[in-house]
Amino acid sequence: MQIHPTNRIRNVALLGHSGAGKTTLVEALLHRAGVTTRAGSVPDGTTVCDTDPEEIARQMTISLAVAPFEWRASDGEAYKVNLIDTPGYPDFAADVDAALTAADLAVIVVSAVDGVELGTELAWRRCERRNVPVMFFVTREDKHRADFHAVLDQLRARFGHACVPLELPLGEEDRLHGIADVLTEEALEYEPDGTHHSAELPADVAAEEHRLHEQLVEEIVAGDDDQLESYLSGEVPTVAALERTLAHEVLDRIEFPVLCGSGTTLVGVDRLADMICELGPSPADRPVTVSAGDTTVDVTADPDADPLVHVFKTVADQYVGQLSVFKVLSGTLRDDIHLVDTATGADERLHGLVHLRGTDQQPTGRIVAGDLGAIAKLNATTTGSTLAPAGRPVRVPVEPRPVAVYGVSLHPRTQSDDDKLSTALKRLVAEDPALVAEFDDEVRQTVLRGTGDVHVAVALARLERRFGVRVDTGEVRVPYRETITAIAEAEGRVKKQSGGHGQFAVVNLRVAPVERGVGLDFVDAIVGGAIPKNYVAAVRKGVEDAMSGGGVHGFPVVDVRVECYDGRTHSVDSSDMAFRTAAALGFRDAVAGAAPVVLEPIWRLTVTVPSELQGDVLGDISSRRGKVVGSIADEHGNQVITAEVPAAELRRYALDVRSITGGRATFEVRHERYDVLPAHLVEAAVAEAATSGPTAR
Repeated sequence: MQIHPTNRIRNVALLGHSGAGKTTLVEALLHRAGVTTRAGSVPDGTTVCDTDPEEIARQMTISLAVAPFEWRASDGEAYKVNLIDTPGYPDFAADVDAALTAADLAVIVVSAVDGVELGTELAWRRCERRNVPVMFFVTREDKHRADFHAVLDQLRARFGHACVPLELPLGEEDRLHGIADVLTEEALEYEPDGTHHSAELPADVAAEEHRLHEQLVEEIVAGDDDQLESYLSGEVPTVAALERTLAHEVLDRIEFPVLCGSGTTLVGVDRLADMICELGPSPADRPVTVSAGDTTVDVTADPDADPLVHVFKTVADQYVGQLSVFKVLSGTLRDDIHLVDTATGADERLHGLVHLRGTDQQPTGRIVAGDLGAIAKLNATTTGSTLAPAGRPVRVPVEPRPVAVYGVSLHPRTQSDDDKLSTALKRLVAEDPALVAEFDDEVRQTVLRGTGDVHVAVALARLERRFGVRVDTGEVRVPYRETITAIAEAEGRVKKQSGGHGQFAVVNLRVAPVERGVGLDFVDAIVGGAIPKNYVAAVRKGVEDAMSGGGVHGFPVVDVRVECYDGRTHSVDSSDMAFRTAAALGFRDAVAGAAPVVLEPIWRLTVTVPSELQGDVLGDISSRRGKVVGSIADEHGNQVITAEVPAAELRRYALDVRSITGGRATFEVRHERYDVLPAHLVEAAVAEAATSGPTAR
């Protein structure tokens, strides 16, 4: 593949609902461009972008993939188009966010059969938040129940009348045979190989096409004062002039062109490639804002500037190790160049530059500003890293990652699996930062968290396939705690004599409740030297041991005042260990007599849901012992519900709220405080802690 100038590069992310036809459309574009001899099939597992065994098995995109092709557009210019195929399933939204950091244009793919779906709306919001220009492509026009006009009405109802149709289908379902170009007012009849020829507009669409042409021209010229003035004076703008104005309006997110066709029959696919090249912005049109200390700087994609690289995806390749996929924000990369990771200060040698097409790596000697590439075996660079020359500490701001709200505990099946688990999890998290893997000291479990059950299931499948680590899973234990509600006293006594030095210590303790969050308030109230000062520290350590070891119900004890007010010692047999043991025994007895209670963690739950589903969500929160704190409307008309809910009631909330709302709700949780667990639930909590499976470290 030849080197293309920056202004002839197009970085395009394909977004949309899962199953809308994004990957099929990528295959159609690659085939039409001559990259492949035949289009791959999702059901057959033969596509360029979906090569992971989990993607093939589930017949869905799980990770973003880059697929470049060269295209000579209808304007006669040669372009390089970097397609970025993205997942549509919401569990994998982190890869959509990553793709949008590299893309200069988003093509939101909408099914002509299913219309605007949840994934369509989520894709739109992500583009809106990042100010990414958008086109729509209504695909599957050849399928049963395809209805372009219904989809167009839905697009305009959801996203505004700036969604302007540039094409109309000629026929639909099995009668699809071409498209009507609204700008040129001509019909394009398609051959089986995806080529087309111009023809006269059929009578049944001519009137509608002419009406849409007039509306489109008025919509376009309204965004350009000079063109509008000429138009009002009776001058008809040329198609080329209209396209130039429309390209600026696409860049400024004033207009959102709507195209149509079929990724299966190739109808409209070449026109989509033309419009991406002619209406889509180049990297040079969209400067990237980077932070430099306390200031921000706009960086333009200039091939002659200092090199600046943003790593937007990391792939854990089982053969070459870590593969970093990046966008060159400025400058020109050449093989063996040295750059510095501006976050860690690590020097990186970029040896073996490649262009990616799916998993295929095409070596290249240089990569210019605006283009995408990849490099293997960078030492310290991770997803989101910025690479720059030494002494230029600039960074590309990293978008907040989706919150990992669904977790499972991991239990290795063998010692070999246990030995490999930690390293394998680190590599998984490096590839997918939306995953969180950690050993939770409080519940003594290795926990893997993701954005949903499918996200976690895919990670576990990769854990076994790529790294040979087999694990069983279980529920994550709730980190219950205990405290006391009364004052009590107890004596801890250790007296052992077996010849020679024995063990002797007596400790008198008084326990009392304190405010939440205090932890241990230890008071040395010894008078008269009943316990020498050098043993008081051992007494405190014994209390701390007993607190972490668990109270009456086996949970760690918190928020207690412990007063050591008396004791006895022996000049020969006393020791630090004796007093530590006596203090632990006395503390346990004192807690047992101080009306102990179990504390459960309370999480603050924030749910964003369409207003019509608010009642269902509120009812569900109430059924989980939750207390609603408030509800307000956001800028999109959704309701943002805030509630305080016990953590034990939210372990499967990611699955349940998706079922209740059809996937239309999003939520976040954070720890709020601890509250007393109702007495009738204590027995179940204790039983769960005792039967939740072996720990894994």
